[in-house]
Amino acid sequence: MLDETLSYALIKLMKTQRNQLAAALAPLGLHVGQEMLLNQLWREDGLTQGELIARLGVEPPTVTKTLQRLERAGFVYRAPDPDRPRVGRVHLTDAGKALREPVEEIWSRMDEDLQRGLDDAERELLARLVRARRP
Repeated sequence: MLDETLSYALIKLMKTQRNQLAAALAPLGLHVGQEMLLNQLWREDGLTQGELIARLGVEPPTVTKTLQRLERAGFVYRAPDPDRPRVGRVHLTDAGKALREPVEEIWSRMDEDLQRGLDDAERELLARLVRARRP
């Protein structure tokens, strides 16, 4: 019975998407989820860890662990805020900035693969339905 539900189909789809994303990001030295944090920095470099937590909607330990891994990989660095030395800011390195285009290409390709076989009206309907269910 469970495997006949829409929820089951969506979970299977998301697992497949996640696995494909993981395979595509690995050659860049990234794990799934790290690109989400980088995306926030591509939008606005120099965010605090608290700002990243709020924007990503994840638990503080998740951001801490992700930042540690991204730092070790040379994609980000942390530095004190010049006006408030007790506040740390996260910045992209040149290597972190260089990931933007390949990561965006991967996500675009994933979107295209997901929607392959759908006409324009179906693509619009799918996007509208999925976005309407956002938490």
